[in-house]
Amino acid sequence: MTDRPMSTDKQGAKILARTFYSQLRASGYTAHQVIGVATELLDLVTEELKGANATRTDEGSAEKRAQA
Repeated sequence: MTDRPMSTDKQGAKILARTFYSQLRASGYTAHQVIGVATELLDLVTEELKGANATRTDEGSAEKRAQA
């Protein structure tokens, strides 16, 4: 591991994750429930990325048709 300081974005994400985790556990969520929440978050991001990728693909296809 390097001794370089973590970037601000990585630090912010780490702090947010730790805070969110602590809040969930303090609210009575079990470890398995926390994993369920994390899974749902990943699903939401995955769907958003799929939508963004589909939009880019559609735009690229439309641009190619317009050039033809």
